[in-house]
Amino acid sequence: MSIRNLDSLLDPASVAVIGASARAGSVGATVWHNLHGSSYRGALYPVNPKLQTLDGVTVAASVAAMPQAPELAVICTPPATVPDIIARLGAIGTRAAIVITAGLSTAQKQAMLDAARPSLLRILGPNCLGLLSPHLGLNASFAHLGAAAGDIAFVSQSGALMTALLDWAAARNIGFSHFVSLGESADVDFGDLLDWLASDARTHSILMYVESVTAPRKFMSAARAAARNKPVILVKAGRSDAGQLAARSHTGALAGSDLVYDAAISRAGMLRVDTLMELFLAAETLARYRGRMPAADSAGRLERLFVLTNGGGAGVMAADAAARLGLTLAPLAAATLAGLDAALPANWSRGNPVDIIGDAPSQRYVEALQALLADPAQAVVLFIHAPTAIVPSSDIAQALLPVAGRNAARLLSCWLGDAAVAGARQQFQAAGIPSYATPEEAVRAWQMLVTYRRNQEQLLETPPAAPPETAAASSQIVATARTVISPALAAGREMLTEPEAKAVLAAYGIPVVETRAVPAEAAAAVSAANAIGWPVALKILSAQISHKSDVGGVALNLADAGELRAALASMLERVGTLRPDATIDGVTVQAMVRRGHARELIVGSSIDPVFGPTILFGAGGTAVEVLADRAIALPPLNQPLARALVERTRISRLLEGFRDTPAADRDALYRVLIAVSQMQADLPELVELDINPLLLDEHGAIALDARLRLSPTAPGGADHFVIRPYPAELAETIRWGDQAVVLRPIRPEDEAQHRGFVQALAPEDIRMRVFYSRRNFEHSELARLTQIDYAREMAFIAVATGPDGAERTLGTVRATIDPDNIDAEFGIIVRSELKGGGLGELLLQKMIAYLRSQGTRRLLGIVLAENQRMLELARRLGFTLGAQAPGGGTREVWLAL
Repeated sequence: MSIRNLDSLLDPASVAVIGASARAGSVGATVWHNLHGSSYRGALYPVNPKLQTLDGVTVAASVAAMPQAPELAVICTPPATVPDIIARLGAIGTRAAIVITAGLSTAQKQAMLDAARPSLLRILGPNCLGLLSPHLGLNASFAHLGAAAGDIAFVSQSGALMTALLDWAAARNIGFSHFVSLGESADVDFGDLLDWLASDARTHSILMYVESVTAPRKFMSAARAAARNKPVILVKAGRSDAGQLAARSHTGALAGSDLVYDAAISRAGMLRVDTLMELFLAAETLARYRGRMPAADSAGRLERLFVLTNGGGAGVMAADAAARLGLTLAPLAAATLAGLDAALPANWSRGNPVDIIGDAPSQRYVEALQALLADPAQAVVLFIHAPTAIVPSSDIAQALLPVAGRNAARLLSCWLGDAAVAGARQQFQAAGIPSYATPEEAVRAWQMLVTYRRNQEQLLETPPAAPPETAAASSQIVATARTVISPALAAGREMLTEPEAKAVLAAYGIPVVETRAVPAEAAAAVSAANAIGWPVALKILSAQISHKSDVGGVALNLADAGELRAALASMLERVGTLRPDATIDGVTVQAMVRRGHARELIVGSSIDPVFGPTILFGAGGTAVEVLADRAIALPPLNQPLARALVERTRISRLLEGFRDTPAADRDALYRVLIAVSQMQADLPELVELDINPLLLDEHGAIALDARLRLSPTAPGGADHFVIRPYPAELAETIRWGDQAVVLRPIRPEDEAQHRGFVQALAPEDIRMRVFYSRRNFEHSELARLTQIDYAREMAFIAVATGPDGAERTLGTVRATIDPDNIDAEFGIIVRSELKGGGLGELLLQKMIAYLRSQGTRRLLGIVLAENQRMLELARRLGFTLGAQAPGGGTREVWLAL
């Protein structure tokens, strides 16, 4: 990933148009006229060997003939000329180019990239529309119109959609910070632009149209970093099979599974919407609620709504929209009902939606809103008003504002109509209360916000590849699994037998039903059943038959030897008829599990062609494809992420207790999902796993059947995860003084421990670290410190066992690495009573060694000039100390790595 020279692309001081033309309707003429006719104040250089002047500007005959090197060049020449032009531009010092030209062959594109590499010249395109940076007045594109300046960045793989969106936005006075067409993304791609836009002060939200991702790990790392700073919202085309085929033909890249894209978008903390128009609805909604999201209820639910309306029809429309989108209307508490009974006419709806009747005066609105805001459910209130002749809408808005303004984070509004409610809508918007044109739009906006919050919670989770409690035993688990896997691979087999697959599951702690493999002979099957205990299940065993029930290869509830012999004979006859090509390796006999309240589930894993290893959960059984109730997650998983995966399915509701069925043991299910995640990290050869059915009830989970496929090419493993797992291998135990201290990377589970560490620090020590004194940190701040993206930053902590036997943090060092891996900025702090003991030096040395191993070029820090202890440590470790900043009271220190 790199943002190198992207300033020259998106914020250039000068621009050349190579192939600028006077021929009407040509790309070169359109690009030149867009630039020359704009308000761009930088130098412009047209280049064309056939022209002397163009619109009064002297035309250079070649790249070398330009009076000076442009910072950015726009290339509109035939494909064969592009590589040489790029080489010449790089040689004179140009740092970025937009290649509008379409039709470059694979060889020409590679030659273009090879020509750019020596000078680190960045390329947007080829085959792109160009870009606009409206704050500069820059229109380096062949779009039919420009864009107004604003705070939204839009990045698209489709140039045609960009021109349509420009037209739509212009009619609605929507402005942009940047408007970028990626084209074929030979160099600059989504990941690069996400990195650059994440730190662009003019950009408050990033909108994207995505068809495919070509560098998934880079994309995910950049997306996670950007989504921590500002909303990232996208339309991902290709939900249908036809759409995926079209996307593949359009971008030339694998589209990947749409369910996997959903999983990746959620895990990166982004928001996916369905239409281009919803991009702007989401951007406006998230901008209004940014930093003041309402709290979830005691059960962690945010999706519940109260609807307050003066018209029953509008309330019904809102309720229908909520049901379609998976939101629920909160029941009214008894105290709320009593308060509403006292404030409203006797014929009010007495339920949610709360219909206060069309003749309502202003005070009735106020009292009803106060009652709903006081309800213990703390649900968000959607206020819907249709204009009447009883009270002007603006008067109602004015009466509500004292209450509504104090509770803006818990309110949505829908002022139905146009001119009659325009003033009221404006008053609410000025108070920070979002207003929508229809009840359906308001409900959709809230559903987007709920989804965004859930995705942001997933963003802050960074689980280990192996759970901490099993890390010590991990090598033994892997060794046990390999006693099954290695012989199969050595024999050239990809599919494990059912008993072998269950042996691998058992090694990872997943409960499996007792299963014995025997020859396909009645005596052997009966002997196995006697040993296991009746009743039993009988299944065919063949490497060529994966779905045994499809060919009659499963018999259940066999109560005695007679039934078993008859079932075996019948099974062999059926299988022989339906699959005469299959080699029968034997049969399996397994205990018949009887669980009256068990739910049949499926847990699986596979390798996505774009995002690598994935985990599947859903409704299982023989109708799994028909039910199609499933969700996908990206590993690694921890319990919160496993829970989020389960909750994205319909069957999750059946895991709760209902009627005479007790609630299922969800924790047992989460342990299975986390174990599968660990298997994916440990076993690179694992390419496909199906546990179907996995039975789950109040007593736990048990796998009845399992399929496991291997590949000797090892396409899986933690190295192929698009999200880097917790790097447990970096932990080490050292002797410091008279105690053992563990130096290890920080992890999300350290939040409570880290809070204790911070609270124990002296205010003066905190001031030396962050340049101002404070003792209290919010959860969001601590989460940001403990839940990090290990691809972007590193934090090592020193921990030791305290007098009470609990682990405590003694010190921490942190480094944030720039996307080009050139500079890393560090900070360090140790417990106040431990200063001067050498612990800080040990931590900093560990960070230096780590950054060197990652190829980072320089480590730098900003130190208060009065912090002599830190300055002396830096000097002792070979840092260069810069001069004191004028008026700043700080000094920069740096170390070449």
